[in-house]
Amino acid sequence: MRNGVGIMKNFTQIVGHDEVIAYLQKGIEEEKVSHAYILAGEKGAGKHLLARIFAATLQCEKESINPCGACRSCLQVDGGNQPDIIYVTHEKAHLGVEEIRQQINADVAIKPYSSKYKIYIIPDGETMTEAAQNALLKTIEEPPAYAVFILLTENSNIFLPTILSRCVTLQLKPVAPASIKRYLMEQCQVPDYLAEVSARFSQGNVGKAKRYATSEEFMQMKQETVHVLKHLDDMKNYEVVQFIKSVAEHKKDVNDYLDLMLLWFRDVLMFKVTQDPNGLLFADEISAIRKHAERKEYEGIEAIVNAIEKAKIRLRANVNFDTTMELMVLTMKEN
Repeated sequence: MRNGVGIMKNFTQIVGHDEVIAYLQKGIEEEKVSHAYILAGEKGAGKHLLARIFAATLQCEKESINPCGACRSCLQVDGGNQPDIIYVTHEKAHLGVEEIRQQINADVAIKPYSSKYKIYIIPDGETMTEAAQNALLKTIEEPPAYAVFILLTENSNIFLPTILSRCVTLQLKPVAPASIKRYLMEQCQVPDYLAEVSARFSQGNVGKAKRYATSEEFMQMKQETVHVLKHLDDMKNYEVVQFIKSVAEHKKDVNDYLDLMLLWFRDVLMFKVTQDPNGLLFADEISAIRKHAERKEYEGIEAIVNAIEKAKIRLRANVNFDTTMELMVLTMKEN
């Protein structure tokens, strides 16, 4: 598996995504495997794991709906050296036309070394340039019978309509908090309370929940973010920006802090609408949530939510960090 990594043994070990798994397994069982798939979901949703297990199953010598974990192909997958599962890589911020031409177009005519299929997994599909997509399109329009392409992306809307029309798009949905909590407790040995909090704050994202639950800094991160939000109206713009910059400078994931801010203001909006503290993620901070709800208009809260979401998008697009944060904080303070 060129440039690949190890793999969990089979689909049964994936938390959630039952509909997507059922669809993929049915295609294998009925021998109706598509030439091209798009697995779409936010970072940590599980698309990389799904792609690896799907690829391993397709190549498994037992030809079942789960990889056996014992045949030569499965052992190669576990070792990261299955020659007919190829990960498309790129070193720059964007996946360009040269990478597609060199790693796919120039390679796809060569028949599989030892397997039924030749599978190309394209991580970070949202970074593909338009030229790269057009280069890929030429191949997926008339692929060899043995070729399967799996595009992974956080946002399938970035793809050209011509790419979308030739791919089966599978959107990964949020996983139920109860399922995530059970996974954290049983598979990761996370204590009950921390598993509960991590599952709720992950918003259905298993990868994010696991990161929260196994990080000693999560509760501290939550406390720091709440402290800033509770005193937001009394702080200067530059003080809020400086807090976020200090987070980045200490190599912490800024997106985790932005996610908590987003969830806070969604709680504020929810409470303003319902006046019901039940179901709020920050229910233990109901006094501050109520204060924000009373001070802010509906339109203002929605503007803040939109500003945080836009900041996350800009950071993914490598827009200047300081400018992105200043614009976000300006909206937060104005409203």
